[in-house]
Amino acid sequence: QVQLVESGGGLVQAGGSLRLACVASGLSFNTYAMGWWRQAAGKEREFVAAISRMNHTPYYGDSVKGRFTISRDNAKNTLYLHMHNLIADYTAVSFCAEYSGSSYYSLEMVSDWGQGTQVTVSS
Repeated sequence: QVQLVESGGGLVQAGGSLRLACVASGLSFNTYAMGWWRQAAGKEREFVAAISRMNHTPYYGDSVKGRFTISRDNAKNTLYLHMHNLIADYTAVSFCAEYSGSSYYSLEMVSDWGQGTQVTVSS
């Protein structure tokens, strides 16, 4: 059974930084592309970033390019998201995602989700 457990969320002031982590179990972590999505209250889930399984090629949503960095440590079965220069509008629950395919911007390509971690940005 696949388990994705996020950590690192919290309250931060606008302009600040956070690092999210997602520890995976129950899967061969290095054989899957992984990603991060976010969902603000009352809104649809939105793509944030993804990273390929072998070359670790990153992909980002337009709103976070240049401010966020996604990375992975296959030896530790862990996915990271470094978030810098956070804006108040970013407040949302952040979800770790495991992909079944390579269309990283598509919700339908996600096969498993973590439980989410709350990121709150105060203005």
